[in-house]
Amino acid sequence: MRLNTVKFSGLATAIAIVSIMSACGNNEAKTEGTAAKPAVTTDANKDKIVFVDSDSLLNQYEYFKVLKTKMEAKGKAADADMKAKGQAFQRDMQQYQAQAQGMTAEQRAATEERLGRKQQELQAYQQNAGAAFQNEQAKEQEALYNKVADYLKVYAKDKGYKMVLKYQKGMGDILFADASLDVTSEVIKGLNEAYTKEKK
Repeated sequence: MRLNTVKFSGLATAIAIVSIMSACGNNEAKTEGTAAKPAVTTDANKDKIVFVDSDSLLNQYEYFKVLKTKMEAKGKAADADMKAKGQAFQRDMQQYQAQAQGMTAEQRAATEERLGRKQQELQAYQQNAGAAFQNEQAKEQEALYNKVADYLKVYAKDKGYKMVLKYQKGMGDILFADASLDVTSEVIKGLNEAYTKEKK
């Protein structure tokens, strides 16, 4: 009997959360060395399209940092729990194998039946734990998406922007955009200020 354990990866969590940002309906572009830009009036922004660098946004958004740490810790705890349960099962198997020759046929059959049930229970626990972790991860990703999307709706309306695109290096169709269209720093600042107020 062999047990396959579920791998809960904190890094996979971070990657999944980054990927959910891609579903924001925003395609972004980025250029090197974004220079400081003077404040622009809403009239000047009429019909203007701007972009946000999603990598920078996630790396500097305090809520995402907290979320990433939380999910990584839960993933490690789940890994450790499954590893401990798997090792306990292996010890039971080894004990049975060491004692099997001295057992009667009836004792062997009863022990094998007990170990079979234990393995099935362990596999069911593994599947349930994996599903629960994925559900929690999906909820957290949705919360992250909603926070960013809700903020950007208000931000774009206040600034008079018609569209906020998402840029992610190596992804998307935009090959070039003028640095003056990069509003990443401003958005990060606003998101972090809103998150700070939220925690109080």
